[in-house]
Amino acid sequence: MIKIALVGNPNSGKSTLFNALTGLHQKTGNFPGVTVDKKVGHIKFENGAVAELVDLPGTYSLYPKSLDEQVAFEVLCDPANEDHPDLTIVVADASNLKRNLFLVSQIIDLKIPVILVLNMMDMVEKEGDVIDTIRLSERLGVKTIGLSARNKDGVEELLHAILQPIPVPQYDFIDVKKIAPDLIDRVRSVVKVNSDFSAFQIINNLNEIDYFEKHKDKKNKIEDALNTFIIDKNQLQQKESVERYKVINRLVEECITHSSAIKTETFTHKLDSILTHRVWGYAIFLLVLFFIFQTIFFLAAYPMDWIESMFVSISEWASNSMPPGELSNLIVNGIIAGLSGVVIFIPQIALLFAFIAILEDTGYMARVSFIMDKMLRKFGLNGRSVIPLISGVACAVPAIMSARTISNWKERIITIMVTPLMSCSARLPVYTLLISLVIPQDEKLGFFNYQGMILMALYLVGFLAAVFAALVMKWILKAKEKSYFIMELPVYRTPQWRNVGLTIYEKVKIFLWDAGKIIVAISVILWFLSSHAPADRFDQIDKKYEGHVIWKELDSEIVEAKIASEKLEASYAGIIGKSIEPVIAPLGFDWKIGISLVTSFAAREVFVGTMATIYSVGDADNTQSIQDKMRAELDLKTGLPKFTIAVGFSLLLFYAFAMQCMSTLAIVYRETKHIKWPLIQFTYMSVLAYLASLLVYQLMK
Repeated sequence: MIKIALVGNPNSGKSTLFNALTGLHQKTGNFPGVTVDKKVGHIKFENGAVAELVDLPGTYSLYPKSLDEQVAFEVLCDPANEDHPDLTIVVADASNLKRNLFLVSQIIDLKIPVILVLNMMDMVEKEGDVIDTIRLSERLGVKTIGLSARNKDGVEELLHAILQPIPVPQYDFIDVKKIAPDLIDRVRSVVKVNSDFSAFQIINNLNEIDYFEKHKDKKNKIEDALNTFIIDKNQLQQKESVERYKVINRLVEECITHSSAIKTETFTHKLDSILTHRVWGYAIFLLVLFFIFQTIFFLAAYPMDWIESMFVSISEWASNSMPPGELSNLIVNGIIAGLSGVVIFIPQIALLFAFIAILEDTGYMARVSFIMDKMLRKFGLNGRSVIPLISGVACAVPAIMSARTISNWKERIITIMVTPLMSCSARLPVYTLLISLVIPQDEKLGFFNYQGMILMALYLVGFLAAVFAALVMKWILKAKEKSYFIMELPVYRTPQWRNVGLTIYEKVKIFLWDAGKIIVAISVILWFLSSHAPADRFDQIDKKYEGHVIWKELDSEIVEAKIASEKLEASYAGIIGKSIEPVIAPLGFDWKIGISLVTSFAAREVFVGTMATIYSVGDADNTQSIQDKMRAELDLKTGLPKFTIAVGFSLLLFYAFAMQCMSTLAIVYRETKHIKWPLIQFTYMSVLAYLASLLVYQLMK
């Protein structure tokens, strides 16, 4: 199996090519020692050969300025790295070749086997330009292939080229030795490297290469040489950049023929004049969000109803088919009830990730970052913070990891600290359940559904909470480091539906597997706690009802429901819930909700599975959905429905603000390398959730 690294500038179409080459044969993990995403796929060839393709994070050069770029640097520049490739495929945006050739030229000078892929050739042809790929290949000394990853034009040629012997580039793109000749000779005398440029990289990034952590003697010798020659690394890099662009400019003039026609204003520029407008840009973004949340409630309702009916039927069939006892109780009220709390929300999760993938694929997400930069700077953030914040709508874990691209320490820490306030997909099942409980489906404002409007309001509340929390931290945290924001705006493209489909498949699979394991496991534990009690408490309840004539005169279903309710309250779960009830009672929550608050600290979506289990154990009727059971719950003090609008909105705001995700806290610790940040985050979010919930309930009850 050959190991291939896929590398390129951001927005060069690298991920599209990765999906085109690997399809469903891919998995996501982490690079060793860091939290940077590692996407690995396998290419299966017709002759039986298999290649492992590693999609490296996007980078503009081999001078790392963020964790993402650091990973790309280590994999390519450190031969001892476990992911160091046998072959490197460099993806360059053919429509902006001059900028992309800088990274290409550096990788060529590392003297590792290279295939240069000129992506987006369809865009070049559309502009009327011509790239002489044969001449470019000869001048660079590497195999060069023009293709369009989105249309899969040229992909077969690339697959064929991978199977051919790829030689190491024979000559240097620039003579880097003339920049620091004595120092490069000294480095090459200490450590064996492929080229002068590899030695040059060691000079500039000695502390970033893991190899020297295991070879301290060699590191010390190189450090002595650096001290002897007293070099300025910034000056060395500037000289190298100047030399490279001298050659790149000549190369572009030789190999690219530009259209002589006068180019009219492009579609991208016309659209940007509206979508990045200082007024209309924000208005259109809000309309896009409004449309997304209306659609999520409207379209997802049909498959969700079908899934709900299916689980009710399965539950009814299981309880009728199996003999009464512990096993049937576990399967019906533990496993099936827990699973229903996961599977029913797949349509909404799929729709949410579909919209996010479409926004990214079309190029609109980059525009959102651009228009939000000026506003976010007032709150201690910058335009790059938009990507983590919007990604937080999907999941806070990868969103926090994506803050690595923010070079400013203060802005990065603030972004990490406030991102979990954005309503993630784990909150979506909770929102959906509670909104549908307290807001009737047929209530509308004109054409617009109230449920969808409230869902959007919750997401906006999360965003507002995030920016105001950032403002507070801006004044608390002190840093002198300067901030900058540079982002390339890609051209608008129609979404690649294959990529959108792969994204939905991958995210739903992760939700089902990762969240599903937690929810079902907690559901089974909760079933046990709800179905068992200390000593003979259950026997005492049975005896209480056996001896009274009044109970015999009532309908048997009423008596059974009463017995089940009292047993639930006397169970281990009931004891836990009762112990925390005094603390949460001012929020309108009872002991049953209290149990859900405790269990959902593992993951927010566990709330739904917990409620499903509690109400299944406490109710002998398996023909009702979880929503129907919760809707029928009565407050023993008032005799009115338990889940009133006041209780519903109190719970909604609690889950909007509370830090109830152990995975997020773990990733914050790993990204910040200090326990104080997750502790501060957990504390301020919990206090905010409690106060907001208390205020809303007391005002609305």
